[in-house]
Amino acid sequence: MTAKKIIPKVLIVAFVVGFGVLCACTGSITSPVGTLWSLFPPVVAIGLALLTKEVYSSLFVGIVVGGLLATGFNPLKTIDEVTTTGFIGAVSGTAGIFVFLVILGIIVALLNKAGGSRAFGEWASKHIKSKIGASIATFFFGILIFIDDYFNCLTVGAVMRPVTDKTKISRAKLAYLIDATAAPVCMIAPISSWAAAVATYIDVPEGMSEIGIFCQAIPYNFYSLLTFVFVITLTLMKFDYGPMKLHEMNAMKGDLFTSGEKVEARSEEEPSTGKAKVIDLIVPIVVLIVICVIALPFVGASFGGEDGAFGAEYYDSSIGFIEAFSATDATIALPLGGIIALIAVIIYFIARRLVSFKEAMDCIPKGFIAMVPAILILTMATSLKNMTGLLDSDTFVQGALASAGSLHNFLPAIIFLVACGISFATGTSWGTFGILLPIVIGIFPIGTAVSYIGMSACLAGAVCGDHCSPISDTTIMSSAGAQCDHLNHVSTQLPYAITVAAISFVNFLIAPFIQSAWICLPIGIVMTVAVLFVIKFATKNKTVA
Repeated sequence: MTAKKIIPKVLIVAFVVGFGVLCACTGSITSPVGTLWSLFPPVVAIGLALLTKEVYSSLFVGIVVGGLLATGFNPLKTIDEVTTTGFIGAVSGTAGIFVFLVILGIIVALLNKAGGSRAFGEWASKHIKSKIGASIATFFFGILIFIDDYFNCLTVGAVMRPVTDKTKISRAKLAYLIDATAAPVCMIAPISSWAAAVATYIDVPEGMSEIGIFCQAIPYNFYSLLTFVFVITLTLMKFDYGPMKLHEMNAMKGDLFTSGEKVEARSEEEPSTGKAKVIDLIVPIVVLIVICVIALPFVGASFGGEDGAFGAEYYDSSIGFIEAFSATDATIALPLGGIIALIAVIIYFIARRLVSFKEAMDCIPKGFIAMVPAILILTMATSLKNMTGLLDSDTFVQGALASAGSLHNFLPAIIFLVACGISFATGTSWGTFGILLPIVIGIFPIGTAVSYIGMSACLAGAVCGDHCSPISDTTIMSSAGAQCDHLNHVSTQLPYAITVAAISFVNFLIAPFIQSAWICLPIGIVMTVAVLFVIKFATKNKTVA
């Protein structure tokens, strides 16, 4: 093994051990609740994943470490907590998302069987013949699907994968393009499941609305907005750096995977009728989007009914659209919309005589099988998050931020870093801004420019950490959508995410002093383009192993 491969592993081990020593210095291992120890289990899991390149065992070890810390190293209690709070809690808490993932897998299998994906691929091969064209098309398709990040990841991946394969874009690069639009576009779209989640954590003054406050913060969400600038600039400049460079070089030689598991969709291998047209891909996707858009506010209005129960008999038509969207639950709305859309798609394909009823039913288990790896990783990542919750990481974060209260104008930058760290360690954007937003609003009274900058720093940091974390659900879904080895996606995306994060951090440092998005955002755009030119020049003559 060469020194080039040994050094990164030594650094990872040193970081995990060093973090453990830091935890021991700040709190007793016998009383880990509410201390830095609460973040140790995800650090162990992430470190192991990067070392071993094996995500399942790494997550499991992290879960067990969390259970041991939470129960005072009692083996029997650890088994009980890992089973009930960890795995059972993860499955019951995310069952709706699992159903939605399976439905999307079935729809993708139907599209492949009916020939819609193949028809689109043939059309795209005639009109999109360059890597730049395929990358830009993937990017803009991702921007258009702003309702939900899970929906975005799997839909964009299913539609664009044949196109990017033909133009010799690596699966790692496709996964990055998907991930770079999924969470960021949901984080700046007022009509999305993410906006609805953010609204639930905002305590608004009289005369203001949650969505209105969310919209005021959008121009300061530097990480999301600059990620878009980064992707477009990088694509037009025709270069890559870091591990992605090797993946793209190998893709040009015909190897789309470079290393790791070569994930292929079994449903794509089956012959289709050959009668499908591009419209047979567009119609199902449009139907799915429209029905999910309707389902989100419907569920929100239903929860406003009797005792918060769900159902048409409880639907309150007097609740406004924004209020209904703010009160929605995506874990119910997306499966509801997905089931209705699935039935409509099956009827459509049978009516078009592209599949028989039996062939449509055969796609159900195939769609489920295609989603099993993503469901397994998501279950274990959620279990790890639950174990971190047992250790009360919220209290530790609140105390850490309170001690920085004297650095008022520097707080947005600090909040951004804290949000990045929490999101990276726990693998959840929603959990991160759920912890931090109430604290941020308590520090910065709503209505001032600094309050919107502080909110955006929290939301941007949550998305950034989500991008970098191998245990993030959106990162997992991006790998699934691109059918890319998960750790390949994480390692190739990390340098890009860190570059945008560094530029965003600088912008959050200067924003409280300028307090104008119309000045700060152009500065960030210029910095992003300039940094990419510098990186291209610096890496121009470097070779990759």
